[in-house]
Amino acid sequence: MEFGAVLCLVGGVGVVVIALLASAIRIVPEYQRLVVFRLGRCVGEKGPGIVFLIPVVDRAARVDLREQVREIPHQTAITKDNAGISIDFLWYYKVLDPSESVLAVGNFESAAQGMATTTLRAVIGSIILDEVLSEREHINTLLRTRLDEVTERWGVKVTNVEIREIIPPREIQESMNRQMTAERIRRAVVLEADGTREAAITIAEGEKKSAILEAEGRKQAAVLEAEGQKAAQELKAAGYAAALTNIFESASKIDQKTMTLQYFDTLKEMGQGESTKYIFPMEFTSMIEKFVGKG
Repeated sequence: MEFGAVLCLVGGVGVVVIALLASAIRIVPEYQRLVVFRLGRCVGEKGPGIVFLIPVVDRAARVDLREQVREIPHQTAITKDNAGISIDFLWYYKVLDPSESVLAVGNFESAAQGMATTTLRAVIGSIILDEVLSEREHINTLLRTRLDEVTERWGVKVTNVEIREIIPPREIQESMNRQMTAERIRRAVVLEADGTREAAITIAEGEKKSAILEAEGRKQAAVLEAEGQKAAQELKAAGYAAALTNIFESASKIDQKTMTLQYFDTLKEMGQGESTKYIFPMEFTSMIEKFVGKG
């Protein structure tokens, strides 16, 4: 009986020892740190790797150093021009100081989410609706800057803020749809007018080039015709000159007697006609006198 009690006691002590050893040994990944409290006092950060804790005395809080993303669900905000809109966004953060993230705030994620919704309403309240719809990047920057100013004292860095959806009131949506339709119609009319203008310019340019080419053709034809007429006249003049030269050369070889005989032949042909009157040039009488005198 005593032996069984001793065995149970030893077994219980062994279990307690094993439990204490298991609680004393922690394996910390590269992306985590342990903030260790010893008898309630922070003694710093431990890890990564194997970390040994004093059982019962030490208490550890795990902190993730990776960049995290959290969603802020749809929040109703009033713009500067009193338009109610619904906005949801994502915010990204990263723990830079694990100890401060545990010591400075009880739950920095809940605190940051509450701060984000408050900051969102403050930022949207200072901007008119048109700017809210058209300047998302500016709003993202304002939200990130203001959130980072608050979370910095908690050892947390807000790396980015992204607005996912903005839902304006129904009447604003209908007005925007009508405006978009009118804008599309206006662009279509402008594009059609531009196309008509470009077509008219193209046609005018084509007609201009055609007229220029036609004028150039007429000019070239006139030049060629003038050059042809000039060449023809030169050839005709050269023919006349050659003919006159031949006549002159032939005439220079005819003597007085030949000319007289030619006149006699002419008179003979004239005598065969029906005319009763004849006119003789004075040169002919002188030529007969010379011919008779020589005979």
